[in-house]
Amino acid sequence: MEPTTEQDLPLSGIRVLDLSRVLAGPWCGQVLADLGADVIKVEHPERGDDTRDWGVATSPGNTTYFDSVNRNKRSLGLDLATEEGADLARRIAAGCDVLIQNFKRGGADKLGLGYARLSAENPGLVYCSVAGYVGDGPEADRPGYDLVVQGESGLMALNGRPEEPPLKFGVAAVDLFTGQYAAQAVLAALLQRHRTGRGRHVEMALYDSGLSLTSYVGLAALALGRDPERVGNAHPAIVPYGVFEAADGPLVITVGNNGQYRRFCTVIGREDLAADPDFATNLGRSRHRARLAPEIDRELTRIPRAALIEALRAAGIPCGEVAGLHEAFRSERTAQAGMLHAGRSPVLAPPYRLDGDRPPVRRPPPSLGEHTDALLTELGLDSEHIADLRARGVVAG
Repeated sequence: MEPTTEQDLPLSGIRVLDLSRVLAGPWCGQVLADLGADVIKVEHPERGDDTRDWGVATSPGNTTYFDSVNRNKRSLGLDLATEEGADLARRIAAGCDVLIQNFKRGGADKLGLGYARLSAENPGLVYCSVAGYVGDGPEADRPGYDLVVQGESGLMALNGRPEEPPLKFGVAAVDLFTGQYAAQAVLAALLQRHRTGRGRHVEMALYDSGLSLTSYVGLAALALGRDPERVGNAHPAIVPYGVFEAADGPLVITVGNNGQYRRFCTVIGREDLAADPDFATNLGRSRHRARLAPEIDRELTRIPRAALIEALRAAGIPCGEVAGLHEAFRSERTAQAGMLHAGRSPVLAPPYRLDGDRPPVRRPPPSLGEHTDALLTELGLDSEHIADLRARGVVAG
Protein backbone atom coordinates (compact mmCIF):
# COMPACT_ATOMS: atom_id res chain seq x y z
CA MET A 1 0.00 0.00 0.00
CA GLU A 2 1.31 3.46 -0.93
CA PRO A 3 1.97 5.86 1.98
CA THR A 4 -0.70 8.46 2.66
CA THR A 5 0.08 11.84 1.08
CA GLU A 6 -1.35 15.19 2.11
CA GLN A 7 -3.64 15.15 -0.92
CA ASP A 8 -5.03 11.76 0.14
CA LEU A 9 -6.17 12.98 3.55
CA PRO A 10 -9.91 13.55 4.10
CA LEU A 11 -9.66 17.27 4.86
CA SER A 12 -7.18 18.15 2.13
CA GLY A 13 -8.22 21.55 0.77
CA ILE A 14 -9.94 22.64 4.00
CA ARG A 15 -8.43 25.75 5.58
CA VAL A 16 -8.77 26.51 9.29
CA LEU A 17 -8.01 29.73 11.16
CA ASP A 18 -7.14 28.78 14.74
CA LEU A 19 -7.36 31.83 17.01
CA SER A 20 -7.55 29.72 20.16
CA ARG A 21 -5.05 29.27 22.95
CA VAL A 22 -4.00 26.69 25.57
CA LEU A 23 -5.60 23.22 25.10
CA ALA A 24 -9.28 22.78 24.17
CA GLY A 25 -9.38 24.93 21.02
CA PRO A 26 -5.89 23.96 19.85
CA TRP A 27 -6.77 20.28 20.29
CA CYS A 28 -9.75 20.77 17.99
CA GLY A 29 -7.45 22.43 15.46
CA GLN A 30 -4.92 19.62 15.72
CA VAL A 31 -7.56 16.96 15.02
CA LEU A 32 -8.52 18.82 11.84
CA ALA A 33 -4.85 19.29 10.92
CA ASP A 34 -4.13 15.59 11.41
CA LEU A 35 -6.93 14.82 8.95
CA GLY A 36 -5.34 17.04 6.31
CA ALA A 37 -6.65 20.55 6.92
CA ASP A 38 -4.32 23.52 6.51
CA VAL A 39 -4.50 24.97 10.03
CA ILE A 40 -3.18 28.49 10.58
CA LYS A 41 -2.44 29.10 14.24
CA VAL A 42 -2.50 32.80 15.15
CA GLU A 43 -0.32 33.75 18.11
CA HIS A 44 0.67 36.99 19.78
CA PRO A 45 3.90 38.05 18.05
CA GLU A 46 5.86 38.37 21.30
CA ARG A 47 4.28 36.03 23.86
CA GLY A 48 2.85 33.34 21.64
CA ASP A 49 0.42 30.78 23.01
CA ASP A 50 0.36 30.54 26.82
CA THR A 51 1.49 26.92 26.63
CA ARG A 52 4.85 27.92 25.12
CA ASP A 53 5.72 28.66 28.76
CA TRP A 54 4.28 25.46 30.29
CA GLY A 55 5.84 22.04 30.88
CA VAL A 56 9.25 20.88 29.71
CA ALA A 57 11.14 22.89 27.10
CA THR A 58 11.68 20.94 23.86
CA SER A 59 13.42 23.71 21.87
CA PRO A 60 13.69 27.49 22.23
CA GLY A 61 10.09 28.70 22.49
CA ASN A 62 8.49 25.24 22.38
CA THR A 63 7.38 23.01 25.26
CA THR A 64 5.77 19.64 25.77
CA TYR A 65 2.39 21.30 26.43
CA PHE A 66 2.51 23.34 23.23
CA ASP A 67 3.87 20.50 21.11
CA SER A 68 1.13 18.11 22.27
CA VAL A 69 -1.69 20.11 20.64
CA ASN A 70 -0.07 21.95 17.72
CA ARG A 71 1.45 19.45 15.30
CA ASN A 72 0.66 19.84 11.60
CA LYS A 73 -0.09 23.57 11.98
CA ARG A 74 1.45 26.75 10.62
CA SER A 75 2.17 29.61 13.03
CA LEU A 76 1.32 33.23 12.23
CA GLY A 77 2.68 35.81 14.67
CA LEU A 78 -0.05 38.46 14.59
CA ASP A 79 -1.18 41.12 17.09
CA LEU A 80 -4.97 41.01 16.92
CA ALA A 81 -5.21 43.99 19.28
CA THR A 82 -4.06 46.26 16.44
CA GLU A 83 -6.52 47.26 13.74
CA GLU A 84 -4.12 46.10 11.04
CA GLY A 85 -3.66 42.75 12.74
CA ALA A 86 -7.38 42.19 13.15
CA ASP A 87 -7.94 43.23 9.54
CA LEU A 88 -5.39 40.69 8.35
CA ALA A 89 -7.15 38.01 10.39
CA ARG A 90 -10.48 38.95 8.78
CA ARG A 91 -8.93 38.73 5.33
CA ILE A 92 -7.61 35.25 6.11
CA ALA A 93 -10.97 34.20 7.59
CA ALA A 94 -12.70 35.23 4.37
CA GLY A 95 -10.85 32.40 2.62
CA CYS A 96 -11.23 29.81 5.39
CA ASP A 97 -13.69 26.99 5.92
CA VAL A 98 -13.39 26.88 9.71
CA LEU A 99 -12.51 29.33 12.48
CA ILE A 100 -11.79 28.33 16.09
CA GLN A 101 -11.70 30.88 18.92
CA ASN A 102 -11.84 30.88 22.72
CA PHE A 103 -11.86 34.57 23.58
CA LYS A 104 -13.76 35.69 26.65
CA ARG A 105 -17.39 36.52 25.92
CA GLY A 106 -17.55 39.52 23.61
CA GLY A 107 -13.81 39.49 22.93
CA ALA A 108 -14.06 38.29 19.35
CA ASP A 109 -16.78 40.83 18.57
CA LYS A 110 -14.64 43.68 19.91
CA LEU A 111 -11.89 42.68 17.49
CA GLY A 112 -14.32 42.48 14.58
CA LEU A 113 -13.86 38.71 14.54
CA GLY A 114 -17.26 37.64 15.86
CA TYR A 115 -19.55 35.13 14.21
CA ALA A 116 -22.11 37.62 12.92
CA ARG A 117 -19.59 39.72 11.03
CA LEU A 118 -17.43 36.92 9.66
CA SER A 119 -20.35 34.72 8.59
CA ALA A 120 -21.89 37.67 6.75
CA GLU A 121 -18.65 38.03 4.80
CA ASN A 122 -18.15 34.27 4.40
CA PRO A 123 -21.53 32.44 4.62
CA GLY A 124 -19.88 29.03 4.36
CA LEU A 125 -17.70 29.55 7.43
CA VAL A 126 -18.00 26.98 10.23
CA TYR A 127 -17.29 29.08 13.33
CA CYS A 128 -16.37 27.25 16.54
CA SER A 129 -16.48 29.07 19.89
CA VAL A 130 -15.02 27.41 22.99
CA ALA A 131 -15.90 28.81 26.43
CA GLY A 132 -16.12 27.72 30.04
CA TYR A 133 -19.91 27.89 30.34
CA VAL A 134 -22.87 28.32 28.00
CA GLY A 135 -22.88 31.68 26.29
CA ASP A 136 -26.46 32.62 27.17
CA GLY A 137 -26.32 31.54 30.82
CA PRO A 138 -25.61 33.46 34.06
CA GLU A 139 -21.98 32.28 34.15
CA ALA A 140 -21.11 33.18 30.57
CA ASP A 141 -18.52 35.74 31.69
CA ARG A 142 -16.59 33.27 33.84
CA PRO A 143 -13.28 32.06 32.40
CA GLY A 144 -13.05 28.33 31.78
CA TYR A 145 -10.33 26.32 33.51
CA ASP A 146 -10.08 22.56 33.29
CA LEU A 147 -9.37 21.93 36.96
CA VAL A 148 -12.22 24.18 38.11
CA VAL A 149 -14.65 22.35 35.85
CA GLN A 150 -13.33 18.97 36.97
CA GLY A 151 -14.43 20.01 40.45
CA GLU A 152 -17.75 21.61 39.51
CA SER A 153 -18.93 18.84 37.17
CA GLY A 154 -18.36 16.05 39.70
CA LEU A 155 -15.48 14.50 37.77
CA MET A 156 -13.09 14.76 40.71
CA ALA A 157 -15.65 12.96 42.87
CA LEU A 158 -15.24 9.87 40.65
CA ASN A 159 -11.56 9.35 41.36
CA GLY A 160 -9.62 7.95 44.28
CA ARG A 161 -10.64 5.93 47.30
CA PRO A 162 -13.49 6.67 49.73
CA GLU A 163 -11.11 7.73 52.51
CA GLU A 164 -9.21 10.14 50.25
CA PRO A 165 -10.15 13.65 49.08
CA PRO A 166 -11.52 14.13 45.54
CA LEU A 167 -8.85 13.53 42.92
CA LYS A 168 -8.28 15.21 39.55
CA PHE A 169 -7.44 13.36 36.37
CA GLY A 170 -3.76 13.04 35.50
CA VAL A 171 -4.30 15.08 32.32
CA ALA A 172 -6.57 18.05 31.53
CA ALA A 173 -9.37 15.68 30.56
CA VAL A 174 -12.09 18.33 30.26
CA ASP A 175 -10.00 20.48 27.93
CA LEU A 176 -9.02 17.54 25.75
CA PHE A 177 -12.52 16.07 25.51
CA THR A 178 -13.96 19.51 24.76
CA GLY A 179 -11.51 19.81 21.88
CA GLN A 180 -12.43 16.37 20.60
CA TYR A 181 -16.18 17.09 20.85
CA ALA A 182 -15.58 20.41 19.08
CA ALA A 183 -13.78 18.68 16.21
CA GLN A 184 -16.65 16.21 15.84
CA ALA A 185 -19.18 19.04 15.68
CA VAL A 186 -17.06 20.99 13.18
CA LEU A 187 -16.82 17.93 10.93
CA ALA A 188 -20.60 17.47 11.11
CA ALA A 189 -21.11 21.14 10.22
CA LEU A 190 -18.75 20.80 7.26
CA LEU A 191 -20.73 17.79 6.05
CA GLN A 192 -23.98 19.75 6.33
CA ARG A 193 -22.39 22.69 4.50
CA HIS A 194 -21.72 20.31 1.61
CA ARG A 195 -25.51 19.95 1.30
CA THR A 196 -26.65 23.49 2.14
CA GLY A 197 -23.70 25.75 1.27
CA ARG A 198 -23.92 27.46 4.66
CA GLY A 199 -21.74 27.17 7.75
CA ARG A 200 -22.87 26.88 11.37
CA HIS A 201 -21.89 28.36 14.71
CA VAL A 202 -20.57 25.52 16.88
CA GLU A 203 -20.58 26.44 20.57
CA MET A 204 -18.69 24.35 23.12
CA ALA A 205 -18.61 24.79 26.91
CA LEU A 206 -16.08 23.06 29.15
CA TYR A 207 -18.73 22.51 31.82
CA ASP A 208 -21.03 20.73 29.38
CA SER A 209 -18.18 18.49 28.28
CA GLY A 210 -17.23 17.76 31.90
CA LEU A 211 -20.76 16.60 32.69
CA SER A 212 -20.83 14.52 29.52
CA LEU A 213 -17.57 12.87 30.51
CA THR A 214 -19.12 11.48 33.72
CA SER A 215 -21.16 9.17 31.42
CA TYR A 216 -22.50 6.06 33.18
CA VAL A 217 -21.25 7.10 36.62
CA GLY A 218 -23.14 10.39 36.38
CA LEU A 219 -26.32 8.54 35.45
CA ALA A 220 -25.74 6.13 38.35
CA ALA A 221 -25.64 9.11 40.73
CA LEU A 222 -29.03 10.24 39.42
CA ALA A 223 -30.48 6.72 39.73
CA LEU A 224 -29.15 6.28 43.28
CA GLY A 225 -29.92 9.79 44.46
CA ARG A 226 -26.37 10.04 45.82
CA ASP A 227 -22.75 9.75 44.75
CA PRO A 228 -21.71 6.18 43.93
CA GLU A 229 -19.01 4.85 46.22
CA ARG A 230 -15.49 5.57 45.01
CA VAL A 231 -13.45 2.40 44.60
CA GLY A 232 -10.01 3.65 43.55
CA ASN A 233 -8.54 1.50 40.79
CA ALA A 234 -11.33 -1.07 41.03
CA HIS A 235 -14.52 -0.95 38.95
CA PRO A 236 -17.65 0.36 40.68
CA ALA A 237 -19.88 -2.33 39.17
CA ILE A 238 -17.70 -5.24 37.98
CA VAL A 239 -15.74 -7.62 40.26
CA PRO A 240 -12.86 -8.51 39.93
CA TYR A 241 -11.87 -5.68 37.61
CA GLY A 242 -9.04 -3.24 38.28
CA VAL A 243 -5.41 -2.91 39.31
CA PHE A 244 -3.94 -5.72 41.40
CA GLU A 245 -0.53 -6.52 42.88
CA ALA A 246 1.27 -9.64 41.73
CA ALA A 247 4.34 -10.90 43.58
CA ASP A 248 6.64 -8.45 41.76
CA GLY A 249 4.52 -5.61 40.42
CA PRO A 250 1.09 -4.26 39.46
CA LEU A 251 -1.13 -5.49 36.67
CA VAL A 252 -4.62 -4.85 35.34
CA ILE A 253 -7.15 -7.70 35.31
CA THR A 254 -10.62 -7.29 33.79
CA VAL A 255 -13.00 -10.17 34.44
CA GLY A 256 -15.98 -9.17 32.33
CA ASN A 257 -18.40 -12.08 32.67
CA ASN A 258 -19.18 -15.16 34.77
CA GLY A 259 -17.38 -17.57 32.47
CA GLN A 260 -14.21 -15.51 32.72
CA TYR A 261 -14.62 -15.44 36.49
CA ARG A 262 -14.69 -19.23 36.72
CA ARG A 263 -11.57 -19.50 34.55
CA PHE A 264 -9.90 -16.78 36.64
CA CYS A 265 -10.51 -18.79 39.79
CA THR A 266 -8.86 -21.80 38.15
CA VAL A 267 -5.80 -19.73 37.20
CA ILE A 268 -5.28 -18.58 40.79
CA GLY A 269 -6.01 -22.04 42.18
CA ARG A 270 -9.20 -21.08 44.02
CA GLU A 271 -11.99 -23.10 42.45
CA ASP A 272 -13.82 -22.78 45.76
CA LEU A 273 -14.40 -19.09 45.02
CA ALA A 274 -16.11 -20.09 41.77
CA ALA A 275 -18.27 -22.66 43.57
CA ASP A 276 -19.46 -20.20 46.24
CA PRO A 277 -23.06 -19.22 45.32
CA ASP A 278 -22.48 -15.69 46.67
CA PHE A 279 -19.94 -15.15 43.90
CA ALA A 280 -21.67 -16.97 41.04
CA THR A 281 -22.83 -13.75 39.33
CA ASN A 282 -21.32 -10.33 38.97
CA LEU A 283 -24.19 -8.82 40.94
CA GLY A 284 -23.36 -11.23 43.75
CA ARG A 285 -19.66 -10.50 43.55
CA SER A 286 -20.40 -6.78 43.70
CA ARG A 287 -22.61 -7.23 46.76
CA HIS A 288 -19.98 -9.34 48.51
CA ARG A 289 -16.94 -7.41 47.27
CA ALA A 290 -15.63 -6.85 50.80
CA ARG A 291 -15.38 -10.62 51.42
CA LEU A 292 -14.16 -11.63 47.95
CA ALA A 293 -11.53 -8.97 47.27
CA PRO A 294 -9.11 -9.89 50.12
CA GLU A 295 -9.16 -13.55 49.02
CA ILE A 296 -8.24 -12.61 45.46
CA ASP A 297 -5.59 -10.12 46.54
CA ARG A 298 -3.90 -12.71 48.75
CA GLU A 299 -3.64 -15.26 45.96
CA LEU A 300 -2.37 -12.81 43.35
CA THR A 301 0.51 -11.60 45.52
CA ARG A 302 1.92 -15.13 45.48
CA ILE A 303 2.33 -15.31 41.69
CA PRO A 304 5.04 -13.55 39.62
CA ARG A 305 3.50 -11.00 37.26
CA ALA A 306 4.83 -12.42 34.00
CA ALA A 307 3.61 -15.91 34.83
CA LEU A 308 0.24 -14.59 35.94
CA ILE A 309 -0.25 -12.57 32.74
CA GLU A 310 0.71 -15.57 30.62
CA ALA A 311 -1.78 -17.82 32.42
CA LEU A 312 -4.58 -15.28 32.32
CA ARG A 313 -4.13 -14.61 28.60
CA ALA A 314 -4.11 -18.35 27.92
CA ALA A 315 -7.43 -18.53 29.75
CA GLY A 316 -8.89 -15.70 27.62
CA ILE A 317 -8.98 -13.15 30.44
CA PRO A 318 -7.98 -9.58 29.44
CA CYS A 319 -5.00 -8.36 31.43
CA GLY A 320 -1.79 -6.37 31.12
CA GLU A 321 1.11 -4.89 33.01
CA VAL A 322 0.91 -1.38 34.53
CA ALA A 323 3.68 0.58 32.84
CA GLY A 324 5.29 3.87 33.69
CA LEU A 325 4.81 6.67 31.16
CA HIS A 326 8.41 6.58 29.94
CA GLU A 327 8.29 2.79 29.83
CA ALA A 328 5.09 2.86 27.75
CA PHE A 329 6.45 5.44 25.31
CA ARG A 330 9.65 3.46 24.83
CA SER A 331 7.95 0.07 24.61
CA GLU A 332 8.07 -2.22 21.61
CA ARG A 333 4.27 -2.00 21.45
CA THR A 334 4.44 1.78 20.90
CA ALA A 335 7.19 1.38 18.31
CA GLN A 336 5.26 -1.26 16.39
CA ALA A 337 2.15 0.94 16.40
CA GLY A 338 4.13 3.83 14.90
CA MET A 339 2.73 6.21 17.50
CA LEU A 340 5.90 8.27 18.00
CA HIS A 341 7.21 10.70 15.42
CA ALA A 342 10.82 11.84 15.79
CA GLY A 343 11.29 15.32 14.36
CA ARG A 344 12.74 18.44 15.92
CA SER A 345 11.39 16.92 19.11
CA PRO A 346 9.32 13.75 19.59
CA VAL A 347 5.55 14.10 19.20
CA LEU A 348 2.73 11.60 19.14
CA ALA A 349 1.34 10.60 15.77
CA PRO A 350 -2.43 10.78 15.11
CA PRO A 351 -4.18 7.90 16.91
CA TYR A 352 -6.14 6.54 13.94
CA ARG A 353 -5.49 4.82 10.63
CA LEU A 354 -7.08 5.39 7.25
CA ASP A 355 -7.10 2.31 5.00
CA GLY A 356 -4.43 0.82 7.24
CA ASP A 357 -2.12 3.85 7.08
CA ARG A 358 -1.59 6.34 9.90
CA PRO A 359 -1.85 10.00 8.76
CA PRO A 360 1.63 11.51 8.73
CA VAL A 361 3.00 14.26 10.92
CA ARG A 362 3.43 16.64 7.99
CA ARG A 363 4.76 19.52 10.07
CA PRO A 364 6.35 19.55 13.52
CA PRO A 365 4.84 21.88 16.13
CA PRO A 366 5.84 25.30 14.78
CA SER A 367 8.13 27.84 16.35
CA LEU A 368 6.47 31.16 17.10
CA GLY A 369 5.59 32.94 13.86
CA GLU A 370 7.52 30.41 11.80
CA HIS A 371 5.19 30.70 8.80
CA THR A 372 4.31 34.39 9.04
CA ASP A 373 6.05 35.51 5.87
CA ALA A 374 4.70 32.63 3.80
CA LEU A 375 1.14 33.16 5.00
CA LEU A 376 1.16 36.90 4.43
CA THR A 377 2.67 36.38 1.00
CA GLU A 378 -0.19 33.98 0.21
CA LEU A 379 -2.53 36.80 1.27
CA GLY A 380 -0.95 39.05 -1.33
CA LEU A 381 1.36 41.20 0.80
CA ASP A 382 4.76 42.02 -0.65
CA SER A 383 8.06 41.83 1.26
CA GLU A 384 8.19 45.59 1.93
CA HIS A 385 4.71 45.58 3.46
CA ILE A 386 5.57 42.57 5.62
CA ALA A 387 8.81 44.21 6.76
CA ASP A 388 6.90 47.36 7.71
CA LEU A 389 4.35 45.37 9.71
CA ARG A 390 7.17 43.55 11.48
CA ALA A 391 9.00 46.79 12.30
CA ARG A 392 5.82 48.11 13.96
CA GLY A 393 5.18 44.92 15.94
CA VAL A 394 2.00 43.95 14.11
CA VAL A 395 3.54 40.66 12.98
CA ALA A 396 6.54 38.59 13.96
CA GLY A 397 8.36 35.59 12.52
